[in-house]
Amino acid sequence: MSPSFDISAEMNWQELDNAVNQTEKEISQRFDFKGTKVEIKLDKKEKTLTLWCGEEGKLEAVRDVLHNKLIKRGLSLLSFDTEPPEGAFGQSVRQKILIMAGVTKEKAKDIIASLKDSKIKVQAQVQDEQVRVTGKNRDDLQSAIAHLRAQQDKLSVAMQFGNFRD
Repeated sequence: MSPSFDISAEMNWQELDNAVNQTEKEISQRFDFKGTKVEIKLDKKEKTLTLWCGEEGKLEAVRDVLHNKLIKRGLSLLSFDTEPPEGAFGQSVRQKILIMAGVTKEKAKDIIASLKDSKIKVQAQVQDEQVRVTGKNRDDLQSAIAHLRAQQDKLSVAMQFGNFRD
């Protein structure tokens, strides 16, 4: 059997939950949010975060606090796809953030195409919500991992490399 490893994009739901709770706590204590209604809803089943703010101008500040908490908890911002804000009732505004847990078929195709373009002698195929990469030797696989780490921002996938087999 030839050496292989898996590329996945897992979400640490506990850390995400902690980041949301810390964001809510910080906002409730901040003077600039006194009297402003703010709500952050995490839906693990739908894989979404919904930010709701009573004042349009403060939504960006809520998102910034959330981003800081996510980064501090070791969650990559590449795991989140932020949709444009939309008006809710009155002066309030709502914004949906999609949580990227697992490698989507489109992202998997981008990863495979990037590996092919790199001319590294490895093969890659999609398996469920991850990509399996196989090669003739360990050095090729390590080159592939280094290549993908360098391409991570361009591919916009928070990749984890695991299940390394010799």
